[in-house]
Amino acid sequence: MRKVAIDDIVGLPGYERIRQDLRRRIIELKQKRRVSLGDRLSLVFENRDTVIFQIQEMLRVENISDLDKIRQEIATYNQLIPDSGELSATLFLEIEDQTHLREELVKFQAIEEAISLRIAAHRLEARFEPGRSKEDKISAVHYIRFRFDDQALEAFISGTRTELVIDHRNYQAAVVLQPETQRSLGEDLTT
Repeated sequence: MRKVAIDDIVGLPGYERIRQDLRRRIIELKQKRRVSLGDRLSLVFENRDTVIFQIQEMLRVENISDLDKIRQEIATYNQLIPDSGELSATLFLEIEDQTHLREELVKFQAIEEAISLRIAAHRLEARFEPGRSKEDKISAVHYIRFRFDDQALEAFISGTRTELVIDHRNYQAAVVLQPETQRSLGEDLTT
């Protein structure tokens, strides 16, 4: 998938003119690409469109118009765009009771070893961005990737039943990807 370039970004005044339409389109897109994994985790699978939207929103919120700072934002968010043969997702640990947030998050230590995509006989382990977990601390947001080999890719694109699974000592859940979600993600894998 092609990374975002400076020419893909609209200046702040131009963005304000298109923002509502773009926002509506991205909300629709993310509905297909958001997967709840039980009641405490969700993933949003990222692609070029979702990343461009995030960059535009960050520039808007921070009122960034300096070209060097825009390039920095692009470089940061380009890390979310999957490479060829990969899916990339933002994983959210959804803790509703904020009074015990730290204690609840710590229960997810070693989550990096617990999430996978299962496509028939193929098991793709999630690869986590380093630095978001420590012995006594864990982030509520993680960036993960699933790397496909040729056989898993062919099975996934052909619509073979695919499950997203977490098998953690403190949390187990599995969900079958909806056909619409799998088709949308399959488009990422073929571009």
